[in-house]
Amino acid sequence: MKDAYSFHTTQEDLDKYYERAYRAYERIYARAGVPEVIAVKSDSGMMGGKVSHEFMLLTEIGEDTIVFCPECGFRANMEACEAITENKADAELLPLTEVFTGEAKTIEEVGKLLDMSAEKSCKAVVYQRNSDDSYVLVFCRGDREVNETKLTNYIKSEIHPAIDVENANLAAGNIGPVGLETKATVLFDRSLVGATNLVCGANKAEYHLTGFNPERDLPEGTQFIDLTKAVEGGVCPVCGKHTLQVRRGIEVGNIFQLGRRYTEAMGMTYDAENGERKNPIMGCYGIGVGRLIASVCEARHDDYGPIWPITIAPWQVEICALRIDDPTVREAAEKLYAELENAGAEVLFDDRAVSAGVMFSDADLLGAPIRVVISPKALGRGCFELAARDKSFREDIPTEGAKETVLNKIRELTEAINAKVPERI
Repeated sequence: MKDAYSFHTTQEDLDKYYERAYRAYERIYARAGVPEVIAVKSDSGMMGGKVSHEFMLLTEIGEDTIVFCPECGFRANMEACEAITENKADAELLPLTEVFTGEAKTIEEVGKLLDMSAEKSCKAVVYQRNSDDSYVLVFCRGDREVNETKLTNYIKSEIHPAIDVENANLAAGNIGPVGLETKATVLFDRSLVGATNLVCGANKAEYHLTGFNPERDLPEGTQFIDLTKAVEGGVCPVCGKHTLQVRRGIEVGNIFQLGRRYTEAMGMTYDAENGERKNPIMGCYGIGVGRLIASVCEARHDDYGPIWPITIAPWQVEICALRIDDPTVREAAEKLYAELENAGAEVLFDDRAVSAGVMFSDADLLGAPIRVVISPKALGRGCFELAARDKSFREDIPTEGAKETVLNKIRELTEAINAKVPERI
């Protein structure tokens, strides 16, 4: 990890520095050759604080879920994204009716039996607090998933899926909010606001209720909380359009406004201008260096190995000397290697007595962005072979002036990456 911390006497000063750190991170990732890394609003979790951002490389193999709106640019980690559900009310409110559903317990089973879509159901999800195993019951619309991070933050306790709901006086598979008697903490998600004529459990085996209308059938003053995940095509919390998209991503860095949580805990103080001792306000800025390398490799590779951006490549150039036993090949290769090294280029010289296939295969695995092949055949034409690891160019270059040609190519590739780097603040 690359970790950094900042300390401030005012929130305004932290805000200004945080903005600069935010931009610096954007520049770092762009200069590392992955300008598609995006910053998303995140949940601060165990770090504390109210403002935090994660920097994510979008990829299907990512372990995190990212929500963003292409219309207005809103971006957030799924854990921190507000979920907005719009319910279209039915013209007529049906009465609560108890129906026999037998062994049907899941949303899919009950829906098939009663010809009901998931969005016309009220789902019960049961958890237990890690601290004391007490039960927490969440009701939400049947097509929504509980966001466990939101739930954990709301009840201020880590949780796990309930193991034995009967101990909480709950009828597994038939739990409903009407006539419920339980010691569990009962919470209602906002996805139920405005919903009408839902199907829910009847709190007894083999029965469900139809015609459940939350605003009519729940006690007056029932609180509805944002406890579910945003969905593809959902409502953007910023622009209000049904444009949310959900993607996977790898976290490669994060920044936090930590407030005074740690400076107070550690007794860290400074003397203010008026002589009063105060705890400074703190910021934290991290980059997972190993994760970043792995992420670049994920974003820049082919079937044969990594294609390193020239700004972070272990070597900018690899010289492949075919037939190193040939004196003309050895002399030409060693001369070019020395010239490039003396000019400040980062060069790998493969002078092994192996076949061309083995040498090129290993060069692909090492991923140097520029390759110079020196062989008896090319030298017979007075040339070296210059090629890109990403196959964007392949050409013969004269042996005379080869150093300048290779250095120019290094500059060209570097400038192409730097052109995508945002301006500094």
